[in-house]
Amino acid sequence: MEDKKSPADFRRKPDWLKIKLPRGFKTSQVVGLLNEKHLHTICSSGMCPNRGECWGAGTATFMIGGNVCTRSCKFCNVATGKPEPLNRREIDDIVKSVKELGLKHIVITSVDRDDLPDCGASHWADMIRTLKRECPGVTMEVLIPDFKGNLDLVDVVIAERPDIISHNMETVRRLTPEVRCFATYDTSLDVLRHIAKSGIRSKSGIMLGLGETREEIIQTMDDLREVGCEVMTIGQYLQPTKEHYPIQEYVHPDVFKEYRLIGKEKGFRHIESAPMVRSSYHAERHIH
Repeated sequence: MEDKKSPADFRRKPDWLKIKLPRGFKTSQVVGLLNEKHLHTICSSGMCPNRGECWGAGTATFMIGGNVCTRSCKFCNVATGKPEPLNRREIDDIVKSVKELGLKHIVITSVDRDDLPDCGASHWADMIRTLKRECPGVTMEVLIPDFKGNLDLVDVVIAERPDIISHNMETVRRLTPEVRCFATYDTSLDVLRHIAKSGIRSKSGIMLGLGETREEIIQTMDDLREVGCEVMTIGQYLQPTKEHYPIQEYVHPDVFKEYRLIGKEKGFRHIESAPMVRSSYHAERHIH
């Protein structure tokens, strides 16, 4: 394997990765409410470049289980360490926020809670159940962890019947041990296969620019289609800090367009593929 390039090699981002900071009344409203209720969104914790666009469209991605993860994946900007005990109040505050902001679609994700006997599955179920009861008509995607590969815990989420259940592969098979912490490529495929068999629409995403090859990306698409995954997102990895996994390449937008066409040919119902795409990007489109 070739030596990874240093962060200094990628200080200058290409023009297609230059973004506008989120602005406008809706963005200010969301930020104010999040601060007031001490809520966590992956939009902010993950420094998503599209957060202003999604908030303005009436979509937001909330993170449950606190804001400290028990894993330390090398691509992720979420804090890692020993989490606080689960807090039921975050569920109630998210529901209130959905109502106050008039959101049409919501994505729920979480930190990994490997410290808990059920990895947080019952908390997930409570969140989905409460949101369905209190916010009828709001569509919902849940972006779940692998629950240590325990499919009985995945069933706890499936039983609540959200509109879409997503679980990200993050990268290709070869790079998974380097990039992800504890998670394995095959475990993630097993989780997605189990979701697809339940009849709920399954979704996954990967990042480019970690050192993967074209052949590996296409193989990952084939692996996802083989387990019944219907929706896929492909975006550019952006190294959060110099301590994170070093970026290897800024992939040109035309290449992303090509992967989108390949994905459509392979039978994905919907595929988002562009440098700024993140797993929750225009998630409302993936319902229909």
